[in-house]
Amino acid sequence: MRARSYFRQITLFLLLCVLSISSSGAQDGKSNSQGWDAVPMILKRISPPNFPDRDFDITASGAVGDGKTDCSEAFRKAIEKCSVEGGGRVVVPNGVYLTGPIHLKSKVNLYISKEATIRFSTDPKKYLPVVFTRWEGVECMNYSALIYAFEQHDIAITGEGTLDGQGTAETWWSWKGSKEYGWVEGKLSQNTARKRLFEMGERDVPVHQRLFGDGSYLRPNFIQPYKCKNILIEGVTFKNSPMWFLNPVLCQNVSIIGVTTEGLGPNNDGCNPESSKDVLIKNCHFKNGDDCIAIKSGRNADGRRVDVPSENIVVQNCLMEDGHGGVVIGSEMSGGVRNVYAEGCTMDSPNLDRALRIKTNSIRGGIIENVYMRDVTIGQVAEAVIKVDYYYEEGDAGNYTPIVRNIDVRNVKCQKSRFALWIRAYPRSPATNVHLEDCTFSSVAEPNVLDNVRGLDLLNVSIEMQSDKKNR
Repeated sequence: MRARSYFRQITLFLLLCVLSISSSGAQDGKSNSQGWDAVPMILKRISPPNFPDRDFDITASGAVGDGKTDCSEAFRKAIEKCSVEGGGRVVVPNGVYLTGPIHLKSKVNLYISKEATIRFSTDPKKYLPVVFTRWEGVECMNYSALIYAFEQHDIAITGEGTLDGQGTAETWWSWKGSKEYGWVEGKLSQNTARKRLFEMGERDVPVHQRLFGDGSYLRPNFIQPYKCKNILIEGVTFKNSPMWFLNPVLCQNVSIIGVTTEGLGPNNDGCNPESSKDVLIKNCHFKNGDDCIAIKSGRNADGRRVDVPSENIVVQNCLMEDGHGGVVIGSEMSGGVRNVYAEGCTMDSPNLDRALRIKTNSIRGGIIENVYMRDVTIGQVAEAVIKVDYYYEEGDAGNYTPIVRNIDVRNVKCQKSRFALWIRAYPRSPATNVHLEDCTFSSVAEPNVLDNVRGLDLLNVSIEMQSDKKNR
């Protein structure tokens, strides 16, 4: 009996040692990820929805494509009929169709014909009553997105047509409160409501009591599927959103393929997957007033309350022109971001600030890990090719130290930038395991900024300074 007891104790001791080593490795930032080998399995799970072979023409429900008639009710009727009858395509034929918000339902594919334009009203009252939404990473009741879906499945927006949010300095954009976008002294803006919303998030006010909408000036996003599964957005062009363009929140199995977003307004991010899983962004063209792709997971206390990361995000063969960053993580990432893969992209514009950007601080907190980029060609960026910033906005002013670890960049070539690498982390939480391989950075204006980086590995990396080029 003593021998058996002794054997059990030894076995338990060895098991605890193994668990301790495993935990220590995770704390040290050692990646358990499979790297690029994980991508085929992720893509296997991302499957666009299928729809019955039935068409529901919106003109049969009373829509008129003259650009003047309000077609809101026609869209509602066609979508309702399509969903009730088991699904199919709601077809928008050639013409210009004015409407308020469109609410998608399960098994509905909104198909926009090549010569068709959906033009969204700029009357804020059209986007009432308020809906359950997330605004800059905090849940609340606010204006409906221009296209919205809540707890639906198998939904799509396809075709070759155009969706125009009609954002301008005379309409939505002035709500930002910036003179650059049409705001003038004495005019109301989002600033007061934005501060109030963030305070509510910190105090954990119940979401249904966070009432905004009319009089609050919190601009709606263009597309926001919320808690939805099996989503396809393909082929269409989006223009001039009031705020963010594509914002799937708490969604799973999302395909965004061959989409163009054009809008140089404030916060005109192109595609912002938020607390979402298994997302493919492929063959898209971004020309935006803010980040091209920004991966998020909630802001501060409210993001920690929901506590759902964004994970398994694959970006392939996209073109990034204007924007604050090509592939960006943060800053609303308190729920964490992991397993991000970007490959085969082209980035080139004097108005594109960075290629790969991570922005966070100690109020956001959260863990960002396993970020991979390869085979990316960059003509020029205005600032850094790779930027990791722990001091974004509020800086080191909170109690939630962020963690950034396991960044792997291979075969990235840039012809012109101010910095190749710009990484500023905290001494207590350095950026860990940063690996670059087979990368070329030409015509770089200033030396790298490397502040608190642990495990930096540069293999076959060439950085040619502009001064070196001049002195030849």
